Amino acid sequence: MGKKLAVIYGAVNYLMFFAVYAYLIGFLINWGVPKSIDSGEITSPAISLLVNLGLLLLFGVQHSVMARPGFKRVWTKIIPKPIERSTYVLISNLLLMLLFWQWRPMVETVWSLEREGDEAAWYHAAYVAFVAGVLIVPAATLFINHFDLFGLRQVMLHLRGQDYRHLPFSVPGPYKFVRHPLYFGWIVMFWSTPVMTAGHLLFAVVLTSYILVAIRFEERDLGREFGEMYARYKRTTPMLLPRLLPARPEEEEGVALAV
Repeated sequence: MGKKLAVIYGAVNYLMFFAVYAYLIGFLINWGVPKSIDSGEITSPAISLLVNLGLLLLFGVQHSVMARPGFKRVWTKIIPKPIERSTYVLISNLLLMLLFWQWRPMVETVWSLEREGDEAAWYHAAYVAFVAGVLIVPAATLFINHFDLFGLRQVMLHLRGQDYRHLPFSVPGPYKFVRHPLYFGWIVMFWSTPVMTAGHLLFAVVLTSYILVAIRFEERDLGREFGEMYARYKRTTPMLLPRLLPARPEEEEGVALAV
């Protein structure tokens, strides 16, 4: 693939992510999209469970396996290294689009908060938390290298004829309070809803479980790459629940790019 074509490829996949992310927001809150988590043709509970579980597991396996260094070493024998990350983003986008398209609603109510009366405060708090999660996810990427995470840095370095260089170890912004603010934001998004249906609960449980498993593999890879620096960071900073105060200066040894 030519250098300019690689940049176009990376830019298209980058922009596609934001379109998919915008749809995901509407999908989760049942607003502004043609098909949401609680809309569409209702099938039997068993079929809905199997289809939805399969879609979630397909996304989770792809998202985790393709991020592992061992897979990348094999994969980049087929896919040019400069577009490896952009291809990862592309496949993630396509699998989310497949999930939106094929998701089967499971509309049994697990909990429902009323907009008026005694539950009104909780109803509005659920939406405030959801918006917070929506904002945390992209904001967290801006404190690390946003363009590296989505593959644009790689294709731009390729365009300039420069070799890819891994990002240095640092503790920016929210990473002083929690090791994985990006995952924290996703979890807040998944669970913050005034009306929790069986389908939404399945979505939240499976993807939260995936995050908890993926973190173990990710931190194992980071530990191998950064050694004692990352081990010290793990000892001083919580994994998912942010602490109120950042680490002391002598504790700040850095955090690596989450993948």
